[in-house]
Amino acid sequence: MNKVIRIGLVGDHDPSVPAHQAIPLALKQAADVLQVEAGFEWIPTDEIHSASRLSGFDGLWCVPASPYRSMEGALLAIRHARESAVPFLGTCGGFQHAVVEYARNVLGWADADHAETASASARPVIAPQACALVEATGSVRLLPGTRIAAAYGTDEATEGYRCRYGLNPEFQAALVTGPLRTGAEDATGEIRALELEGHPFFVATLFQPERAALKGRLAPLVVSFVGACAGSFPHHP
Repeated sequence: MNKVIRIGLVGDHDPSVPAHQAIPLALKQAADVLQVEAGFEWIPTDEIHSASRLSGFDGLWCVPASPYRSMEGALLAIRHARESAVPFLGTCGGFQHAVVEYARNVLGWADADHAETASASARPVIAPQACALVEATGSVRLLPGTRIAAAYGTDEATEGYRCRYGLNPEFQAALVTGPLRTGAEDATGEIRALELEGHPFFVATLFQPERAALKGRLAPLVVSFVGACAGSFPHHP
């Protein structure tokens, strides 16, 4: 192995969180498959005040377990990845904050917010789900032609969740009419993954694909992300 990559894990590390236990395992499995060496660093959100804290990383993963200590720090990291073409993966809380960042800085919705931390928001693009997905599993349909479907090599997967908040259906149509598009849906048609066109790799999932590693299984999306970080996968059209 002679290719060494550095991945920044944006979030507030808590060893009791299953997803935080899974992520190092998932990264190692992916690196072994791709025959690269993947180092990682946890980046506390309250340490992110400028893009300088994010320099030197080949990819950024905004991890589960929000609310974060600094929502602004998380949003700054996501914006940096989006605008600087740094490979990005967001899972669970990372999905939710990727939606907020896009709504604020691409759509210009300055008042877009997350209902978990701003319950009185006039534009809660992330809102409580009708049915909370706490330690739940469910089937997702991976849309044809998407990066996530290519990663899995199939059109359906079963994934685990630990979240009470998701994309607010009231704002869904406006959010996915531009370069941000749906990557996966659940059986009822609710969006479970998003990806950004024209970016080397920008994928966010409400589910936690990294959890596969806790059962000794490879997480296909993590392999794809690490491959993008290593520059070994071609850019998606």
